[in-house]
Amino acid sequence: MFGKEQIAKLLGYSGLIPFIVFTIGSWIQIPMVSDSSYILITYAAVILSFMGAIHWGIAMSNPKEDNFRYFIISVIPALIAWASLLMPESYAIILLIIGFIALIMYDWAVEKSLRLPSWYLPMRKKLTTVVILCLCMTQLSFVIH
Repeated sequence: MFGKEQIAKLLGYSGLIPFIVFTIGSWIQIPMVSDSSYILITYAAVILSFMGAIHWGIAMSNPKEDNFRYFIISVIPALIAWASLLMPESYAIILLIIGFIALIMYDWAVEKSLRLPSWYLPMRKKLTTVVILCLCMTQLSFVIH
């Protein structure tokens, strides 16, 4: 049977598949896909929002603590993601890269107070690295095409 860690890692690493596939699609045409870059940006926005929601969950799980900062931090990634959907793709990707980098940096900075499992941030580091590489490669495709 799978434990929490194994399921989280399976889902986390599986979540990279759309990033990788649609990054490739920004360079070469994928059959039956009209706009890989837009799909990638939309997916990245959803994932960035999801990552921010983790802080909402942390705040909700500790009702006795003064967690207002976690509530505030939790909505910033969603606002960044939403804003990225309202701008041209090349700007959207830059904003999303900034959002992913800022969130992982914040998570590292408050790691002790978050009380996350020991495997979580190392996994996040790997996932975020791949996400940022995919977004950078897609941005490069705009420059070259």
